[in-house]
Amino acid sequence: MAPRRTRMRHGLDSGELAGVVVDRRELDQLFSATYEELRRLASSVRRSDPASTLSPTTLVNEAWLKLRNSPGLGVLPQVHFKRIAARAMRQVLIEAARRRKARKRGGGEIALVTFDEALDHAATGAEELLALDEALEALARIEPRQAIMIETRFFGGLDVAETAELLGVSEATVLRDWRAARAWLAVELKRAG
Repeated sequence: MAPRRTRMRHGLDSGELAGVVVDRRELDQLFSATYEELRRLASSVRRSDPASTLSPTTLVNEAWLKLRNSPGLGVLPQVHFKRIAARAMRQVLIEAARRRKARKRGGGEIALVTFDEALDHAATGAEELLALDEALEALARIEPRQAIMIETRFFGGLDVAETAELLGVSEATVLRDWRAARAWLAVELKRAG
């Protein structure tokens, strides 16, 4: 029996990979092959948030469920899969942060955090993560490539070479965009505070 093939849709991904023909069984194999790497990444992303109820295993599994249940998502080159997994983990973390914040009495204001602090402390506190998410959404509206780059490097753990391959640009461009995006996010996070 031929494998079920579908087309990836706009959803977890920002759309630049739309139209790729995919196979769900191959997606399962890719997830299995990258599971430990994704788990290590999840551990580093959420390490500094003592209030988080998500273990690294839970975060990866929740992201997997989000990916697996996404209509039309399937096999992709590993670097693209990591990007989509990074997006899914970001969404799971944001949803958990919103739930935690909603449970607090009075909600509270979003705390000021610079992008450098977010990187240093893995930005997994609810307020910090929500502030970073809002800033990334704003960046995506004006510089989509830079937002993808920050997301894949921060949430997806891609290195400069993998990011360059994913985006189809040189490593020098990734480094230049990384500096520009960090500077823009620092200003945006400061302004939001």
